[in-house]
Amino acid sequence: MATTPNIQACYHARSNSLPSRSHPITSEVDEHLSRLAASESASTSSSLNCKLGILQDLHDCVDKLLRLPLTQQILAQEQQREYVDELLNASLTLLDVCTTAKDALFQVKECTLELQSILRRKRGATTGFANEVRKYLTSKKTAKRAILKALKNLKHKENKQRTVQHETETVFSILREVQAVTLSVLESFSFFTFGPEKETKLSHWSLVSKLLHTKRVGSEGEQQINEMANAEASLLSLATSKSDIMQIENVQNELQKSESCIQDFEEGLEGLFRCLIKVRVNILNILNH
Repeated sequence: MATTPNIQACYHARSNSLPSRSHPITSEVDEHLSRLAASESASTSSSLNCKLGILQDLHDCVDKLLRLPLTQQILAQEQQREYVDELLNASLTLLDVCTTAKDALFQVKECTLELQSILRRKRGATTGFANEVRKYLTSKKTAKRAILKALKNLKHKENKQRTVQHETETVFSILREVQAVTLSVLESFSFFTFGPEKETKLSHWSLVSKLLHTKRVGSEGEQQINEMANAEASLLSLATSKSDIMQIENVQNELQKSESCIQDFEEGLEGLFRCLIKVRVNILNILNH
């Protein structure tokens, strides 16, 4: 890759400070990007948690990249300020999406815990339970609208990014790739947790039937399970039919699985949030020195 004469005078091609695509750190970034691409078709809570973990590793690599002398020199150049501002704006929106996702999960978890408490207190009685299920579904819809709005804002900013040339190309392309794949994983999280952006209008029974078939066999024989969708299906079934003790116990079991799933997601999003904060602070520090 071509570099400007003054940079070549300070950093030769074999220097560990050169952020080319062959540099160990950028190679590590590419490895994590490949791992995420390989897991793209997976659709289980465990695979999504794995993606969130890889994202954390990826952003840790970005942190290392930002500490390289040449990276800092490039980002600090006045003529690159406009591109750096774009990256900072996108990073702020990513933080907003991550925060919104965490808040959305918290709301759903609170409703899940409340439903579990109601089922325990009533000792099998489900009178008025349909209203509580309605509150749960309303909470999920509200959370879904919030996260979709945040994702839409980020995608709008991403589409406005411009092309960068010369020695800055590698640095900015890596940072943009990382932002793009982070957006993709957060979209996967939103789809898995709250369902597709556009939903078809279904009756309660049609929805129950559809959700009860969320367990399916993948192309390689992997059983793909959505714990949150299963819990929702069980709740709707209980709220729209005569219940028995076994059915109530099944609902409680599904709610516990959903709660565990939410807990794992919360931890993954919190870890990602801390990584995003660290990267943003590093960029700001570079600009302020």
